[in-house]
Amino acid sequence: MYRIDVKLAAPVNDTEVTERVVTAVENLVPGAEIERAPGEVRAETHSLDHFSELLHDQEILDSARNEFFADRQGDVVRVALKKQAAFEGVVNFAVGEPDELGDIELRIRVHEPSVEEYIDHIAPPTEDGTPVSDCS
Repeated sequence: MYRIDVKLAAPVNDTEVTERVVTAVENLVPGAEIERAPGEVRAETHSLDHFSELLHDQEILDSARNEFFADRQGDVVRVALKKQAAFEGVVNFAVGEPDELGDIELRIRVHEPSVEEYIDHIAPPTEDGTPVSDCS
C-alpha cells in the first residue's frame, strides 16, 4: 500500500486563461482537488497512477527516475513540469531555466513505503527501455 500526499502549483499569468492551466493540471492528475487562487492554480491528490501511466506510455521512465532522484530531500520529491506539454496530456520535465510563463511544480511527500520504493512503483527501473519489474 502506498501513502502519499501530492501537491501541484502552477502560476497563472495575466496573458493566460485560468481554465487552460486547470486543464493542464487535470491532464496530469485527473481527479485531483483543484483550487483556483489569484495568479495560481493549486491541486492536491493522493494518487499518481495516471501520471505513472503517462510515463510508461511516453517511455520516459529513465528520465522520470533521474528527475525524481535529482531533487529529493528526505521523504519529499520535487519536480517541475512544462504547462504547455501538460495541456496536451504530455509529461515534459522542466530542466534548466524556468519557462517564461512558469512551470507546474509537483511535490510528492511519501509516507509509506520508502521514497525509493514509491519511485520504483511509478517509474520502475528499465533495461533496454523495458521496465525490469513493475512493482505494482
